[in-house]
Formats: sequence, structure tokens, C-alpha cells
Amino acid sequence: MKFHLILLFTCNLRLTLSLLDDGIPRLFVHQDSDGNSLWYNQSQRHTVIFLPADSNELYVGGTNCVYRINLESGSLVENLPLTVTGEQNCKEISCENIITVIQQFQDSLFVCGTNGNTPQCWTLHPQAGNQSTKVTESYEGTGISPHIYTQNSLSLTVEGDLYTAVPLNSDGSLLQFRRKAGRRPSVSMHDRWVTEPTFISTSWVRRKEDKDQEKIYVFLREKNSDSSPDADPWISRVARVCKVDEGGSKRFFQNIWTSFLKARLVCGIPRESLYFNRLQDVYVQHADDWKDGRVYALFSSSWNSTAVCIYSMAEIDHIFESSTFRGFGGEIPDPRPGTCVPNSKDLPVSTIRVLRDHPEMSDWIHPIHRQSPFYISANNYTKLAVDRVTAANGVAHNVLLLATAHGRIHKILEDDSKPFIISETLLSNRTVPVQSMKLNSKTRKLFVGFPEQIAQLDLQRCRDYNRSCEECVLARDPYCAWNELGCTPVSQGGIQNIPGGQTSVCPKNNQETKRPRRDALSQTKDPPRVSYSVPLGVPFYLSCPIYSHHASYTWEYGGRGNRCQQTGTDCLHLITGMSQDDYGSYYCLSSERDYTMVVSSYQLNPCTVDRSGGIRASAHTPTVAVIMAALSVASCY
Repeated sequence: MKFHLILLFTCNLRLTLSLLDDGIPRLFVHQDSDGNSLWYNQSQRHTVIFLPADSNELYVGGTNCVYRINLESGSLVENLPLTVTGEQNCKEISCENIITVIQQFQDSLFVCGTNGNTPQCWTLHPQAGNQSTKVTESYEGTGISPHIYTQNSLSLTVEGDLYTAVPLNSDGSLLQFRRKAGRRPSVSMHDRWVTEPTFISTSWVRRKEDKDQEKIYVFLREKNSDSSPDADPWISRVARVCKVDEGGSKRFFQNIWTSFLKARLVCGIPRESLYFNRLQDVYVQHADDWKDGRVYALFSSSWNSTAVCIYSMAEIDHIFESSTFRGFGGEIPDPRPGTCVPNSKDLPVSTIRVLRDHPEMSDWIHPIHRQSPFYISANNYTKLAVDRVTAANGVAHNVLLLATAHGRIHKILEDDSKPFIISETLLSNRTVPVQSMKLNSKTRKLFVGFPEQIAQLDLQRCRDYNRSCEECVLARDPYCAWNELGCTPVSQGGIQNIPGGQTSVCPKNNQETKRPRRDALSQTKDPPRVSYSVPLGVPFYLSCPIYSHHASYTWEYGGRGNRCQQTGTDCLHLITGMSQDDYGSYYCLSSERDYTMVVSSYQLNPCTVDRSGGIRASAHTPTVAVIMAALSVASCY
């Protein structure tokens, strides 16, 4: 697999919390050329990130506290303690309050945590500026926060209502999707609708033309009833309920969803009977017209591969509105089961009975790319987000942001029906998994939670392609374009070629314009040539950096060319023992699409051994070319 490689390392120094003259605690952030990171005082087993709409503040829930961070100054405005309340038996359980829920609920910030295995919630009112947050209410949180942070849970607020999926019991049982609190009545699921579910994500899809038809979509996987050896133990689903659903009448289905339906999500290669059945993460991309919305779903498989499948929201709705009900052979009653009605308590029993006994659609939901997933990878991806970026020519492009199990972020262009990996970013100097991830499309920032830190990734890292117009164009990064200032965040009139990456769009008088492989080497602006004096018979190697894994790299010297030996980040040329034929000029060339460039240039010269045995220092420090151990027995003059 080929891709542009960008390594982003956070600072190695642990940052300290101190008090300024105004008494406000701040976590000082080291801001280097690669980005920002906020380090915790101690490692966190679980974090949750919340970014309020139209706010310059970020909230991070950890153990026994919520961090309030100002994104403009990079400072910790407040470390709000939320320790365990009430009498707890600390001998048998952990008496920590691990925050699991942060939501904007009605007119306040709503925070819930495990509270030592007795879930508790708090209502917070952040004050303007740097003033302290007020805790105005605390109440029991069973059904909103899990008892243990490792238990499956999710939450969503919609117009003053709170939707959750958490176990009611401390042993993890009675896991359901519910409307737990808010302006509308509490509603829960029927016990037989799902089997041992794992809830992945939930999303509110708005309909401006008819708000009564708005739905809440739930993405989950559940245990497969087919226990045969060839069957995958999990089936991935999308379910939906009506936002206006208030449950049935007092005599039938009271406080139970009257609109719950579910359908199977298919992601695989049908012609080879290979399917990715284990849903891992979901990102719903909304649109002005809800029918144009898309669902990006991340799946894993039993053979250690992951895939991304893309679904049309219009197609998902079509299946729910037109498919027959699995296992039901009678006449479909009117109104159709799952229909959103102004008063769900008035639905006829015949409609609710079909939904109660046959909530699954017979038809499966297929992705936009029906023959194969949009993207298949051997990487173990765990998190997914999607940004929509308008290029310099006004055309919008989708960019996928995928987190690996080892803490790397892959930025992938959705190029028509094909993926193009733009970059790989390493945000932590430890191979640790990503705990949480939140995209801020407005500021083009991705916030990533690790056990030790919160890292901020600037998605407009255009300086990484700033060596020439050609490299800026070859990156095919919709966030970046070439102009008189170099490769910068995209602006009107900037030079890009996102669909093809052809460098012919660059000015002809550019110093790094397209050229033949060897004929014009002396006429171009190449990197400075590094010279070394090397004794005969000594092992030696040369190295040049790999800027793009989409390119092919070769070494050219003495009229000959050899493909390099690639490591993860370097292209090497090995000389087992220097001979007379090995002295001369060496060029490391990178070729990608219609562009060839010199990456590194060296001159190897013969030398004579210093008879005094003293080691004579070279005029050039060997930072990218290393003389092997044999050189230590002789020096040159």
C-alpha cells in the first residue's frame, strides 16, 4: 500500500499544571511545528470528548473530573472535580467516578459517570470567561451511565430529550436503547427485539419539510441466531425510531417504542462470499436534503481485515418504507408498522403486533458500492470521522479520518469510488489505542484522546507539501493549494488537481517543474550535495527520506540506476565494500505520476588513510549517510 507519510510527534516533556496570578489553573501547551497536546497528570483509562456547537471550548471527561479547555489559548480553564458521592463499598469495587457522558442537555451541560458502580449525573452551568462552573443539580444516573466504564454505552440529545443505550443492571444486563429523560415520555425497547446487542452509534436525521417524520437512527451489532460453524457470530444492523414516538396506549405497549424497526447492513464482496459483519464505528454525514445524507460504516472481520462501506440515507429509508417484514406473511396493516404518527398512543393493535413480533426487514441494506467495500485494509481501524472540504474550484470532496489501534490517523480522499491515502499521522510517541475522537469541521481540527493526552491534529497541514507546487498538487489534499505563498490552506485561485494529481497545472517557470529523469538534473534546483571521503574496502550506505509512498524511488550513479531498499521512512543504497567504481555522484530520485524530483544528492570521494592513526574529522557531519564500523579503524586526510 502506498501513501504520503507524515509523522507528527508530540513533545516528550510532561507539561505541568500551575497557578497564574489570577488564580486560574492552566495546563501549558507546548506548540511546536507539528501541533498541540494536552497531557494529563495521570493516565486515563477512559475519556469522553465533547465539543459544544459554536464554542471555542472543549470538555474532556476523565476519572473524577471534567477538563474545560480553551482552544484558542491552549489552556486548561478549569479542572472540575466530580468525585464519588454517597456511601460506597470500596473494598469490593473501584471508588472512582469515571465520566462516560457529556452532552448539551436543554440549557446546561449534562455530565454522568460510573460513581463507584452507582451511576450519578450532574447538571453543570459553565460561566462566561474564566469563572468557575456551577454544579446546580445531582441525581441518580442509572439508565444513562453504565455502572462500569467498559460496559457498552452511548447517548444523544435531541431537542431537549435524552436518548441512551446502557445496561440497567451492574452485571451489564437489560441493555436497551431508550429515551430516558426530557420533554417527551420515557420509552424503551421490547425485550425480544435484539439479542446481546453492542450499540455503536446513534444519529438524529432532520427533515426540514416535515419534522414529524424525523427519525432517530441506531447502529448496532447483535448476536447471530445462526450458530453454524461457518456463520459469523455477529450481524450488523441499523434500527430507527420516530422522534415523535411516545409509546403505546395504557392497555398495550405503554412506554414501549411503537415505531422500532431494524434492518441488516451488508458490507462485503458478494462474488467471493466474503462479508465484514462486525460493525465498529459509524459516521453520519448530514446534508441539507436528508435524502442526500450518507452513512460511513467501519467494519472488521474474522480474518483481521477492516473495511469501510458507504450507504445512502435515501436507500436506508427506502428499505424501511417498502420491504416486507421478516417472518410475517399476512396483509400489512394500515398504518404501516414503523410509520411516524402524531399520536402513537392511537395506533391500532394490529399495527403494533406486527412490529412487536416482526421488527426486522426482509430486505438487506446494501452500500453504494455493491460489488466491494469502498475501502479494505489490513490496518486495525477503530474510529472513523468524515469531513467535507470545498476545493479551490468550488467542488466538494469527502475526506475520511481513520484511527488505527496503534494511535495513527490516516487521512483518505474519497476519489469518486476509489480511496486515496493522503497521509499518515502519528500523534503519540507510544503505540496506544485511541480512546475517543471528535471532529470540528468548522476549524478543521481533529481532537484525539489517548490515555496520557488529548492531541489536536490540524487537518490543514499544508506545510508538509511545501517543497514545490508539484508536491503540493501530488498530495491531492483538498485542504491545501499552491499559491504565491507556497502550499497553504485552500483559497480561491489556488492551484490544485484533486481528481488526478497531475502536476501539469503548475506554472512552467516553477523551479521544480516536470523534467526528464536525468537529462536536466544539472539545470534544476536540487537539494545541497553532501560530500564524503571514504576509504577503499569500507562498508557504506546512503539514505534519503521517503516523502510519499505513492512514488517510486531509485538511486542513479555512474550512468546506472538501482531501485532503493526501502525501510519505513528511508530509501537506502548499500555498498558492501568501497571500490574505485563506487566513487562519484549519487542521486536519489522520486517519481510519481508525471513528476520526477531529486530528493538527495551525494558525492563520494576516495581518501588516504592517516598513517598517524589519528581520526581526522570530516568537514561534513554524516547525518543521513553513515560509515559502518570498519571505518572506525582508519581516518582520511
